[in-house]
Amino acid sequence: MVSVYQFCSRNTLIGIGLGQFLSLLITSTGFTSSELAKKGIDAPTSQSFLNYVLLAIAYGSIVLYRRQALKAKWYYYIVLGLVDVEANFLVVKAYQYTSLTSVMLLDCWSIPCVMLLTWLFLKTKYRFKKITGVVVCIAGLVLVVFSDVHADDRASGSSPRIGDLLVIAGATLYAVSNVSEEFLVKNADRVELMAMLGLFGGIVSAIQICILERNELKSIQWSAGAALPFVGFAVAMLLFYSLVPVLLKMNGSTMLNLSLLTSDMWAVLIRIFAYHEKVDWMYFVAFGAVVVGLIIYSIGDRDENRDPLHVALDADHGQRQHDEEAMTSGKS
Repeated sequence: MVSVYQFCSRNTLIGIGLGQFLSLLITSTGFTSSELAKKGIDAPTSQSFLNYVLLAIAYGSIVLYRRQALKAKWYYYIVLGLVDVEANFLVVKAYQYTSLTSVMLLDCWSIPCVMLLTWLFLKTKYRFKKITGVVVCIAGLVLVVFSDVHADDRASGSSPRIGDLLVIAGATLYAVSNVSEEFLVKNADRVELMAMLGLFGGIVSAIQICILERNELKSIQWSAGAALPFVGFAVAMLLFYSLVPVLLKMNGSTMLNLSLLTSDMWAVLIRIFAYHEKVDWMYFVAFGAVVVGLIIYSIGDRDENRDPLHVALDADHGQRQHDEEAMTSGKS
């Protein structure tokens, strides 16, 4: 049983605060993307380009200062940069067709994709609790799609079904990107990963902008109202990329999953109070299903990633019990 002192410990409170900050960062990226879509600005690759540039500058300078050879092959980072750019492109593009709430909820599709990919390629084993949580999450995601089709006022977007499919495709690519990052972090270096992702992500983005979005950028009437969402998106993404490893180190993946879950709540609040839009009743059912599913998933994650101190104490307790039984047997 967790004591009040353990629950209110410094690391726990910092983890809760940092987790909510990350949740707000994710919500802010959705908010800025939605704002640009409302202004008629359709340049999803351009939105992510500045983020990659900032990553390359911030972490690339550290790599150059170290003057060390890359720990992973450079062409791995090219593939990762391509996948990450297209994932961002598809998800941001979806805001042109569907609602902020749908994008935030459907983005959870990356969870079962990550589980499948890590099981296939990283040989990660999952217990029944995690699988149950994912099934419940998927049920909630299906309800999101039905709610978009069911909505009469179409406040959710011009073509919700297309938007939902774009989000699911983007979330699948996010899963590929996340699993690749997990592999590279274990076999290379976090700073090197961020620097190379920024470098090659920026190069891929620049090429794609020249091909797909050059005319769109020329047609934009640049003003503070148009430029600020671009900058806000990039800064939020930079902070998110940088702080996620800190939370994972302090509190583990359970805290991260539960913290990012609240981004859906912030998205619903923004839609109701900032946009003054009506939310279909099925959204709340879907949100409840996602909440329950992610809690079950996180409990399973906690069971599979127990605190090493507890594992050591249990082992020590078992060893002492074994020794006592041996002594008792010897005396008799």
